[in-house]
Amino acid sequence: MLYPLPAVMVTCGEYKDSGDTSKCNIITVSWAGTICSEPPMLSVSIRPERFSYAIIKKTGQFAVNLTTRDLAYAADICGVKSGRDMDKFKKLKLTPLKAKEIICPIIGESPVNIECETVEIKKLGSHDIFMAKVLCVHADSALIDKKGVFDMEKAGLIAYSHGKYHALGKYLGHFGYSVRKKQ
Repeated sequence: MLYPLPAVMVTCGEYKDSGDTSKCNIITVSWAGTICSEPPMLSVSIRPERFSYAIIKKTGQFAVNLTTRDLAYAADICGVKSGRDMDKFKKLKLTPLKAKEIICPIIGESPVNIECETVEIKKLGSHDIFMAKVLCVHADSALIDKKGVFDMEKAGLIAYSHGKYHALGKYLGHFGYSVRKKQ
């Protein structure tokens, strides 16, 4: 009952920057999150029978691509259709971009792409958790304010809860605002 969850599109496979995404895949994952700030690390949980599982296990690399209102349809397709049956980049007309530190592509339409290298895979039950070191983060500069802070509202990010996608809402306050001294 830990909801809402991020709905992220995880890219994997080998991309040569030639436009050929036949050895790549995109899987939508909602079991993902930050696990450490120093060093920066995150995790994704994937069922072993999923097509992307073997790809990520073999290469040890993947990218987490944040989703938006405009990417909701693509995120849903990437969660219910298998990469065994289609090239999701081509089918959904998504732009594969060459990553800086890893061999798999990142999604051009995503406002934030996080390049990762697996450090440990832990078998848990229905899903295995891929714990990964963050190697590089890309963020759309149009979504970064003058203070260098990512504007989540402007990005139009989405979350997942009980089988439904939801747009993330209005700014409510910042960390520590409840105890800040009033001027």
